[in-house]
Amino acid sequence: MIPSTLTTVSPGETRAAGELIAEALEPGDVVLLVGELGAGKTTFVQGVASGLGVTDDVTSPTFTLCQVYEGRLTVLHADLWRLERLQEVVDLALDEGLEEGGVLLAEWGEGAVELYGDDALIVTIELGETETDRVLRLEAHGARWERRVETA
Repeated sequence: MIPSTLTTVSPGETRAAGELIAEALEPGDVVLLVGELGAGKTTFVQGVASGLGVTDDVTSPTFTLCQVYEGRLTVLHADLWRLERLQEVVDLALDEGLEEGGVLLAEWGEGAVELYGDDALIVTIELGETETDRVLRLEAHGARWERRVETA
């Protein structure tokens, strides 16, 4: 079981938290990342990708909206920050990648809760006491996640 709260004190530990989540990922999983600018969403995704065996450099898809990486599972790394309407999220066709067995990691994921929130892991990354401290709060939504994440 994945703990519902993870505390990290460095970017390396935030990446390690992502690697922990990667171990539990299954085809079709959705992880929605929430947190302010600079909270560590991309750092977390780098850890997930590493844990899935991705060898490419993982960078923020802010300007490309979605990047695809190949590993144990195909990683769809989306940035929804600039999208203003739900239809713009639908237009990214992320469902196709999920149906093909990929996993979706969406930064600024609050913009996709209406689409995916019933069956997703919502990871909220909060700033901690020091510049590098982070608190990751994991909320399981749907049966597929509730069996993998501890309840608080």
